Amino acid sequence: MGDLRARIQWLVGLRVLVVTLLLGLSLTFQVTNGERVETFYALIIFTYAITIPYALMLRTLTGAEALVRLSWIQIGIDCLVETILIARTGGVESPFAVLYVVSITLASLVPRRRVGILAASLCIVLFGVMVNVQLYGFAEVWGWLPRTRLSAPETLQTFGIYGLAFLVVGVLSGALVDQLQQADYSLREKERGLSRLQAFHENIVYSISSGVFTTDEAGRITSFNPAAQEATGYSLDQVRGHRWEEVFNWHPDRPADVLGEEDSHRRFEVESKRADGNRLILGMTLSPLHEQGRATGLVGVFKDLTQIRDLEEEMQRKEWLASLGEMSAGMAHEIRNPLGALAGAMQMLRKDLQGDETSQRLMDIAVREATRLDAIITEFLQYARPPALNLAEYDLNKVLAETLDLVQHEARARKNISIVTALSEDSLARQVDQDQIKQVFWNLATNAFDAMPKGGQLTIATGCRVIDAGSRKGDVVEISFQDTGEGIPKANLDKIFLPFFTTKKQGSGLGLAAVHRIVDLHGGWIKVESWEGEGSRFVVCLPHSAELGVRLRHEGREPWKRS
Repeated sequence: MGDLRARIQWLVGLRVLVVTLLLGLSLTFQVTNGERVETFYALIIFTYAITIPYALMLRTLTGAEALVRLSWIQIGIDCLVETILIARTGGVESPFAVLYVVSITLASLVPRRRVGILAASLCIVLFGVMVNVQLYGFAEVWGWLPRTRLSAPETLQTFGIYGLAFLVVGVLSGALVDQLQQADYSLREKERGLSRLQAFHENIVYSISSGVFTTDEAGRITSFNPAAQEATGYSLDQVRGHRWEEVFNWHPDRPADVLGEEDSHRRFEVESKRADGNRLILGMTLSPLHEQGRATGLVGVFKDLTQIRDLEEEMQRKEWLASLGEMSAGMAHEIRNPLGALAGAMQMLRKDLQGDETSQRLMDIAVREATRLDAIITEFLQYARPPALNLAEYDLNKVLAETLDLVQHEARARKNISIVTALSEDSLARQVDQDQIKQVFWNLATNAFDAMPKGGQLTIATGCRVIDAGSRKGDVVEISFQDTGEGIPKANLDKIFLPFFTTKKQGSGLGLAAVHRIVDLHGGWIKVESWEGEGSRFVVCLPHSAELGVRLRHEGREPWKRS
């Protein structure tokens, strides 16, 4: 109906335009020649006046049938006005007879079949009546329509030519409008189909779980689907116009790693960073983007493999630690027994070396080192075969506060060490072994002190985050220890929790290994972030229960990334 209303508006507008041009020009010519025809004035005024009710009716009418009736009224009035104009300007000899053609053509715009033929028939009838009146002089007595100067055969011939022209215009314009309407309908259907297909393709790209991006020929990103935005943490506005290598931190070592024109696609893994700075490992496939047979850019599809790789590394580390623990525990027992006998023998010998100072001093060193070696073995045995957890519900804020008394005392013994705390105001109740969790806090704090030999600040904070573990939800407590020390080299990040690995001049290398083992027994995990020359941040994550933490690790999730 909106299309019909628009066509009727075209009828109104074209009518005013045609009347203004034709009648206006003719009136100007006649006035210039000193003639005045009141009929011209009346027709112009009538045309403009009737346009007002047309516009009002067009605004108020709503139904399609009512609009069609309005268009027929307009066409009928147009034909009558044209007949009057033709009659006042010479009848069959009038140059304005061509206006019938305009009305017939405009009538074909109304969306009804054979409207053009019906309008032509109406014009032929009106023109024929006028020709007969003029031919036989029926209106000559009033001086309104003078007799024609043409003979009867010439008059009939002129009428026939005009009638045939009106009929041909009606048929052709109606056929042309029908074809245009069919073409318009077909085009609209194709546009709707194309729009649906385009929307369908967009929905596929936006709904798949894999990240998808496209680039132009220069490698600048042009699209970034929601999965890509969720995986990387970047929005489309942040990456649009940037090269994909910069966004994904892709710097191939070999020229062969770069996608060439001869390659249909290339698969590889790339390690980059999310917008929040966390590590991001992606399995990516790059393919040329073709348009009309010409490569216009690249399309990249990637999957977040961070959780899978972290889980693989965790499982490998656990398998290695389990094997190492079993083997080392047996060796430690075998070493500890003769070591005890050796230490006892040296104690007896020291009593017999009362007068020899050098021997006494060497014996003291041997006894002291034997005692230290026994302490290391004891510590390692506790790591390899830790005692059963004595679980009870404690507020971790209070457990940490009790440990902070010892930590503060240790900090005062160091040089230029300050401690800042930001503890959660809410209760952080968890089922933990209080003594072993205190050992975790103590080891992490002293490890931070050792990383700041020239002084610095240790920030200890606690909080709680909600995570989504499949179909169930839970909350995880986070206790972070962030120092401003030297940082950990990237090459050592994967080794810091291994037993006996240490970069300190003095130390057994079991402190962080024990921390990892205790937290793991509680069903938790540790997140480590380090920046060389700026410091490190260790975050202990403890779920509501050990069972939740074990289930999360089995599902391959990292809850701290889903806060």
